[in-house]
Amino acid sequence: MRYIAIGSILLVIVAVIAIPAIVVLSTYEMNKQTATTLPPVSRQEDVMIKVYMGDIKQIVAMNLEDYVKGVVAGEMPAEFEIEALKAQAVAARTYAAKHMALFGGAGSLEYPGADITTDYKESQAWYSETKLREKWGANYGKYWRKVSQAVDLTQGLILTYNGEPINAVFHSTSGERTASAKEVWGFEYPYLQSVVCSWDKVSPRYQDRKEITLAELEARLGNDAVIMAAAQSGKSAGVVNIIDYTDSGRVNMVRVGTKQLSGLEVREKLELRSTKFIVEAIDDKLVFKTTGYGHGVGLCQYGANGQAKEGRDFRQILTYYYTGTAIKNIFGF
Repeated sequence: MRYIAIGSILLVIVAVIAIPAIVVLSTYEMNKQTATTLPPVSRQEDVMIKVYMGDIKQIVAMNLEDYVKGVVAGEMPAEFEIEALKAQAVAARTYAAKHMALFGGAGSLEYPGADITTDYKESQAWYSETKLREKWGANYGKYWRKVSQAVDLTQGLILTYNGEPINAVFHSTSGERTASAKEVWGFEYPYLQSVVCSWDKVSPRYQDRKEITLAELEARLGNDAVIMAAAQSGKSAGVVNIIDYTDSGRVNMVRVGTKQLSGLEVREKLELRSTKFIVEAIDDKLVFKTTGYGHGVGLCQYGANGQAKEGRDFRQILTYYYTGTAIKNIFGF
């Protein structure tokens, strides 16, 4: 899940652990005013999801629960606590349900006819058995049983707000606290608020350091930023100036050379791990030090694992990160 592109359709690419988790908040979803009433589904076998498989460029129909297993395996380390994996399963199922035509979703915007895709730039990551055998090697059997258990023990459970499946976005590592949807995307979601997250400090992605030369900075941001000229007059220390921060401590606006950019734009163009960064000048280089990994909204995966280690179950974890939500079973159990 690498970065963010904001236009009439908002794609937010969430960096997660080995591969990025994805969030797609379409204009359709943002402007949707009425809640979706979940249709009664009596059997798990009746719920099929249409998935566009990027590797074979075809739409494949599969059972929703089988799909969720592939997502959990692709999005979260199988070494994590079972309650964290269960929380990820519910979030993944909710994200899928939000996009499924069966539950009133708009489906894939890029691939008509599909509910969702395996392209992490538009949707959630999904791993096939072949890919998982390559990823896990000799641990395949053990890890697949664990992931399957997490999905089976949460069968049919999704997160709702006012009876509607939520946008169950997630990311790898918050860095002290999560971000609200409003500060990242400009749209208010009552269940995507900023909350304190102190459980993710063990994440290998908690902090990062990236050096960028002034020449490279100008190449990435464009000549109109006049970075080299600014550096010659005021040296590298004056090239980047953070203007203000969001409520969760992430960079909101920043001036680079003569250009004023959002923290999101800087993160995308410079391929930083998050918008929570500071900048230091060293000779002809700028050092960007980031905290956290991903957009920071919704479920923090390493935070979920930390909470699970302290004895919290998946319901407590989910309702902590998704404020005011309820957990319902689409199978009517």
